Formats: sequence, C-alpha cells, structure tokens
Amino acid sequence: MQYLISVIDDGTGPATPKEDAAIDVFNERLQAEGHWVFAGGLASPDTATVIDNRSGEALFTDGPFLESKEHLAGCWIIEAPDLDVALKLAAEGSEACNRKIEVRPFLSA
Repeated sequence: MQYLISVIDDGTGPATPKEDAAIDVFNERLQAEGHWVFAGGLASPDTATVIDNRSGEALFTDGPFLESKEHLAGCWIIEAPDLDVALKLAAEGSEACNRKIEVRPFLSA
C-alpha cells in the first residue's frame, strides 16, 4: 500500500542545516528498508498558480489555492504493509524535519 506523508509548515520556513541532515538520514533509511517511492520539498506558497479549467477555458490565478497559516512544504510517498507502519514512519519523519505531518493512504485501483 502507498501512503502520502505531507509535511506541514506553520511558518517556520525552510529547513535548517541540522534538519536537512536529519531528513537525509531518514530518506536513506526509507530507501534501505524498501519504503521509498518519492520525496520532495516545495517552494513557498506564493510561487503557486491555481488553474481552473472546469468551464472549458482555463483560468490562471497567482498564489496559493488557500490562504492559511499552514501550508504544504513537501511530501514523501512511501510503501508500507499497513497503516501502523506508515504512521510509525511518519512519526519518525516528523521528528527528522521538525514539522507536523499528515498521513493519507492512496486509494486502491
């Protein structure tokens, strides 16, 4: 089963060198244990563009979809046998990046 682990930034800004190092160690562990699918950090919300093409004509709006004190700062996509393992890994990811984390399973096809 695959899970999305979202990193939530509440205004602390970019990772410190110490946090970057801890994230690297965590990423290496995910890879070594076969949980790694993908991971990446995101630029700040003010670099976002929202696109709405529901009416057949694309409308482009600068800025984030939602103005909020918290925003998505990055993510991991992992493989885990069950939610308990995913939550354990997410707790370790939260500690490594020093941010709140949200875990959501991908829908099965």
